[in-house]
Amino acid sequence: MKYSISSRFVSTYFSTDISTMFNTAFKSMLLVLIVQQGVLAAENAPQRADGLHIDPVGAGPFYYDTAAGMDIRVRVLARGLDHPWSITWLPDGSALVTEKNSGTIRRMVNDVMLDDPVPGAPTGAVVSRYKGLLDITTHPDFTNQPYIYMSYNKVMPGDTEAIAVARGRWDGNAIQNTQDIFVGEVGTTNGVRLLFGPDDMLYVGVYVTTDNSDSFETMSQKGKILRLTPEGNIPADNPFVGREGFLPEIYSYGHRTPTGITLNQETGEIWNAEMGPNGGDEVNLVQRGGNYGWPLVSFGISYGGGWHSSNFQMEGAQNPMAFWMPGISVTGLAFYTGDDFPAWQGDLFVGGMQVGQIPGTGLLQRIKFNDNMEEINREALLGDLRQRIRDVKQGPDGRLYLLTDEDDGLLLRIEPVGN
Repeated sequence: MKYSISSRFVSTYFSTDISTMFNTAFKSMLLVLIVQQGVLAAENAPQRADGLHIDPVGAGPFYYDTAAGMDIRVRVLARGLDHPWSITWLPDGSALVTEKNSGTIRRMVNDVMLDDPVPGAPTGAVVSRYKGLLDITTHPDFTNQPYIYMSYNKVMPGDTEAIAVARGRWDGNAIQNTQDIFVGEVGTTNGVRLLFGPDDMLYVGVYVTTDNSDSFETMSQKGKILRLTPEGNIPADNPFVGREGFLPEIYSYGHRTPTGITLNQETGEIWNAEMGPNGGDEVNLVQRGGNYGWPLVSFGISYGGGWHSSNFQMEGAQNPMAFWMPGISVTGLAFYTGDDFPAWQGDLFVGGMQVGQIPGTGLLQRIKFNDNMEEINREALLGDLRQRIRDVKQGPDGRLYLLTDEDDGLLLRIEPVGN
């Protein structure tokens, strides 16, 4: 595979002294493990293993032991959702859920999903396997500025498309006057994650769609995390404002697919998850002006086999806080800060849609870090449900909520046993 990386960017942002994390023997050992896991795939496309029989998820609830010594119960709150993608809560305790394929927003009140969609979702979305109505969140000062923010894939003139962020005003029952506040460059596509940071600015994660240099080209929005005002404008204090060769909306670059983004409430830091090509999924601490190396460095392999990059580390590029090989197709993520699961406080939960490119192997993973935010252990949860976990959020009740990106999509809640 060839890349069109300009020598200007390489010489500007990286030194020629490139260090690798693993020696050749260890790489060979990992490659054997990857082959055994069955994740090597046909060139340019993952090879699906459709022989698995996947039963529908039952009514539940489901009970599990955990490595933290706590018993948990998983309750099915809603089912029949059309590939749900994101969930957020309103001050009255009700929740809004986006359905990617139908382009609708559903509302849950007192644990009951209402039948009628919420009016005011953006119109004119591209709908396909990976595209449609995506993320949803609320203004950080919702009491005074009751705006709902939604991301979607927008149909553009000339049979093109771009990512877009729309917002509308919540009136208690519907979203009024929905309008785009930001439309990306033509060609931006697929998933778009939204997060309001501790500075009340809107962070927008934008995918890069091919294994090329777009995420590294700093005059492109692809493969970037952008930072905007709540009105969709460019803040004057963005890291690259006024810097030649950079778009001023860029906050960090060198990402592949920011499939999840969350705030660590304990530290005020922004973290994101992104898929590698075939393995090499990552969780990153997103730093102001940070470069995350894609496609020059990666822990993943190409879909046809062989390491995507000869380098696992590079001077000037940020290392991941955690990575997966084989990949789990990482999605939403959330730090747990509630009281219902005391042994989980501070742990990071990451959704996965499939392990090693094998359908029906989705799961939830829990990562524990030490005081230096270095990973010390990892636990796989809910794998027996065989669901593609798309979003993971902590609700206002201190419990964890999951969405499954399926034809018969589910809203699940993890509860402590005994409550």
